[in-house]
Amino acid sequence: MQTYVVEDNLTIRENLIGTLEELTCTTVVGFADTESGARAWLLGHDGDWDLMIVDLFLKQGSGLGVLQACQARKPVQKVVVLSNYATPDIRRRCAEFGVDAVFDKSNEIDALVEFCLVQARDRASRSSPGATG
Repeated sequence: MQTYVVEDNLTIRENLIGTLEELTCTTVVGFADTESGARAWLLGHDGDWDLMIVDLFLKQGSGLGVLQACQARKPVQKVVVLSNYATPDIRRRCAEFGVDAVFDKSNEIDALVEFCLVQARDRASRSSPGATG
């Protein structure tokens, strides 16, 4: 699963990438630490990703702006938010942008890993011979 990460904290980003690549069928194809960097990457890589993981608070701009840029994505492309501020209000705002899931950095990393595993299994079943859909 081709994954793009939008996270401005170097330590969190490196640990997240390492965890996802070790435990799931994920290949991180790039990252940004600003809204403008993520938007620029999206413009040039429309179909080059399967999963985007977005933090809301960035060095410049906001993850909400990145979510807005993802609204025209293909149905098979998934967007999740990974934030320290996964409050009910934030979860509602993310849902308005069509986000597939919101995970709290402090206690829902295992749930994010499970989400990635499920997405990878779903992709494999859709692309295997004899798969329908």
